[in-house]
Amino acid sequence: MPITDELKKTLTDPTPLYALAGAGDLAYEKLREVPGKVEALAADRKGAQEKAGARLQEAQAKIAEAQAKVTETVTTLPTDFKALQERAQDFALQQVGRAVELAVKAKETYDELAERGKVVVERTRPGTPAEPAVIDAEIIEDDSTAPEPQPTPKKSSRTRKDATGGE
Repeated sequence: MPITDELKKTLTDPTPLYALAGAGDLAYEKLREVPGKVEALAADRKGAQEKAGARLQEAQAKIAEAQAKVTETVTTLPTDFKALQERAQDFALQQVGRAVELAVKAKETYDELAERGKVVVERTRPGTPAEPAVIDAEIIEDDSTAPEPQPTPKKSSRTRKDATGGE
């Protein structure tokens, strides 16, 4: 078929025009539904506003209750504060006692370490006799009874095949 025939068929085919008309009709149909949807949304908005107003009133009531509780707590605070202050002072005194105990223990440990260091310094100072070394007689042997060192065997330059008579 020649190209001109195909071109005539393509240009005379009404299918693309029909598709365009169908898309326009669908758009018109959907746009006609928009006013009904807008009215429904407006009605829903009114209901949501009413619910929000009720929730706001509930929240305001809860805030008023919370403020009353805070006011009550603040008015009772001075009596509670005095008891709390006494407990804090008792606790502080206990901690001071513990700190003194720890300081005494630290001083005792420090003194013990100083005494130990003094002994070490005196022991290692030149001119003072050192402690005799303990020698284990089994470890040190007389050189005359020591066995002669054995020579290490030399490696053969022959390979294993050579030693077995191979190639």
